[in-house]
Amino acid sequence: MNGLIKALYEGYEGMGMPAALLPLLPFLTLIVAVYALLFVLTRILVRKKILRVKTASFYMFVSVWIIGFLLFTIGPMIFSVYISFTKWEVVTAAQWTGLDNYNMLFKDTMFYKALTVTFYYTIVSVPLQVVLSFAIALLMNLKLRGIYVFRTIYYLPTLVQGVAQMVLFIWIFNPNVGLVNTLLRFVGIEGPGWFSSPHWSMPAVILMSLWTVGGNMIIYLAGLSDIPRSLYEAAEIDGATTARKVWHVTLPQISPILFFNTVTSMIGAFQTFTQGFMIDGGPNNSLLFYAYYLYQNAFMWFKMGYGSALAWVLFVIILIFTALVFRSSALWVYYESEQDGGRKKRRVRLKKT
Repeated sequence: MNGLIKALYEGYEGMGMPAALLPLLPFLTLIVAVYALLFVLTRILVRKKILRVKTASFYMFVSVWIIGFLLFTIGPMIFSVYISFTKWEVVTAAQWTGLDNYNMLFKDTMFYKALTVTFYYTIVSVPLQVVLSFAIALLMNLKLRGIYVFRTIYYLPTLVQGVAQMVLFIWIFNPNVGLVNTLLRFVGIEGPGWFSSPHWSMPAVILMSLWTVGGNMIIYLAGLSDIPRSLYEAAEIDGATTARKVWHVTLPQISPILFFNTVTSMIGAFQTFTQGFMIDGGPNNSLLFYAYYLYQNAFMWFKMGYGSALAWVLFVIILIFTALVFRSSALWVYYESEQDGGRKKRRVRLKKT
């Protein structure tokens, strides 16, 4: 494959193609060749009546995603598994080292530091995001005049994320001229250093994570609008207070969405990168997130093998915690259709016996 790509590269170079396009043209040529082969194959299968025209069209359209998934997701993942067992500094040939990279993890103090920072952030920020976004959704679900304006206001911050969000909050939490410390001075409180303090940098990042709870709020609003009004009317007839209606009606009905937002927020928290990257790990490595430490090893220090090992350890950690949340969902997530279906199946079995 490397020889073919090299031959195509040299061929296009000999044709006088612009230097900026030379790395891309061999790849595009291979993609066109693959689709030409698929087209010819499907035409043959259609003519021999092995496939219908609609079925062949379906496979052609879905092949765009399948080929992209194989090339840009599965392919790099499989390659990273191999790289994690090697010593590869990108500019040199990879050398097989077996489990050395994984053994090195247990001796690396910065690995444990990165894990501690990431777990601290995840354990604190995820519950806050889930609870706050749900509380805001309950308020935004009230039938009040102008409520759609407030929904828009709460959702707008989600449009400013990543680097732009971090730059904004670096100024907001600036210890000298930042908005937060300026407001604190008005009430006679001298604010902390925030991102320049090893003790306050993580609380600053956690507060910053609450800036984008409007995204989860929209999902909750969709779920709240789907709860049957008859359930609330029945609760009112029984004399339930507002708090009891939320606890006994709203929460069970909205629990699948709570579950979804918890899982997605947890996975996102484990993969936090931008905050650590923009602050360069923070003072005393207080913001050395796992993903940023992985980036340092793989792309700053060119320890690609060790970085790949770190990536797969993170994958396993996320997989374990996601599985635990899925396992616990049977205790607190309410699926009415599944429970009814389960009852029907049990009744059928009883009749057969």
